[in-house]
Amino acid sequence: MSGKTATMDHASILLVDDMEDNLVALESVLASLDEPLVRARSGEEAMRALLRQPFAVVLLDVRMPGMDGFETASRIKRLDRAKDTPIIFLNGPDSDSGYAFRGYATGAADFLTKPFDPWVLRAKVSVFLDLHRKNRQLERMLAREQECLGQIADRLSSIEEELRRGGPNELAVLGGQLARIEDALDELLRGRDK
Repeated sequence: MSGKTATMDHASILLVDDMEDNLVALESVLASLDEPLVRARSGEEAMRALLRQPFAVVLLDVRMPGMDGFETASRIKRLDRAKDTPIIFLNGPDSDSGYAFRGYATGAADFLTKPFDPWVLRAKVSVFLDLHRKNRQLERMLAREQECLGQIADRLSSIEEELRRGGPNELAVLGGQLARIEDALDELLRGRDK
């Protein structure tokens, strides 16, 4: 792993390739994104990495000994915690024309041919990093909203319990107050309509 360690605001990138030169090239192109880069030299290693931590995007070589990129992608998509992780397939220039179709069929978000344009690769990865950050932000906002709703529900339960203990008189008083509030709102709304 190079770069920073993963935190809540950082989006790790998984680099999967059996060739050291390719991993070095990917790291040099993506280093300027200032996000944690995690290496995997095989499909099996990639699966272990995905079980340890979440990733914003996976850059996956198609041709690897043992579990190739297609099988790795297929297994990634079956992992509950990683099934929505975007995969960018990387493939050599002499690849079969059906590789792109097969890549998309196994869940690839994109497909690049080596040698790739560093600017294009960095731009594509940046898009997935932004999406990852926005998703994390939405998840945190949703968690805060759910916490607030839980507090409101607890408070309403407490009020309901207090009203039950107060008996019918307190409910009648509260009902009268609600009726006056409704009348005031109706009057206010009728005044707006004029």
